[in-house]
Amino acid sequence: MYTEKEFLAGLDMHQGILHKVTNLYMKDPAEREDLFQEILLNAWKGVKTFKGESKFSTWLYRVALNTAIGYYRKKNRTVDLVTGGDEIESHTEDEDGEENTQAMYQAIAELSSIDKALVMLYLEDYSYIEIGEILGITANNVAVKMNRIKLRLKDLAKKYM
Repeated sequence: MYTEKEFLAGLDMHQGILHKVTNLYMKDPAEREDLFQEILLNAWKGVKTFKGESKFSTWLYRVALNTAIGYYRKKNRTVDLVTGGDEIESHTEDEDGEENTQAMYQAIAELSSIDKALVMLYLEDYSYIEIGEILGITANNVAVKMNRIKLRLKDLAKKYM
């Protein structure tokens, strides 16, 4: 069981996780802040049950993603991926590369909230086993879903190129 001091240290070390999740699911800054606070609250409530069988970051990702997905479902709201030229910076001078990046972000925006979570974790270089632990599914299920998502993203991205 984590003490308050250990919990706060873990949050401080891994707060980037919370920002990634809130930025992925909410485009309005006020909604991102609300979601951030809701994730913190759920993490604080849930830390009592964290047994340390997985890494703290894995557990925090799971809390953050479950909160993001469930938070707005309860209020019958849709969850959006941040898109738009002002909010996504391209680090390449190549216009084709920038166009491809924008097309991919727009394609990701059309995915379901669970599929967005899978893509985010995959892009963060988590293994299928770790992604499965975070999302509560098997590594095989992650592999199958990722193959389907990749095919779907190829088709969706073509619309925006």
